[in-house]
Amino acid sequence: MRVPVADLYHPPVKRSVEIAGHKTSISLEPLFWEMLNAVAAREGLPLNAVVARIDAERIEAEHPPGLATAIRLWLVDDLRRQFDQ
Repeated sequence: MRVPVADLYHPPVKRSVEIAGHKTSISLEPLFWEMLNAVAAREGLPLNAVVARIDAERIEAEHPPGLATAIRLWLVDDLRRQFDQ
């Protein structure tokens, strides 16, 4: 499902996810939620598993950003990897 242009600039939406057995909430714009769901569907994984993977990569970074920022950056990098193929 594609985010309508009218909703493109919608403020962040807070949703709960579970990472390593712990619930947390993440605020992302609808476009990023859509992209995250698309990655989960493409990889055949639950959304929580994709977020947990991003979180694990984020924690290993020299300068770890917040989780929402890490998700946004990861999603943009995922697009870049797709274009580079």
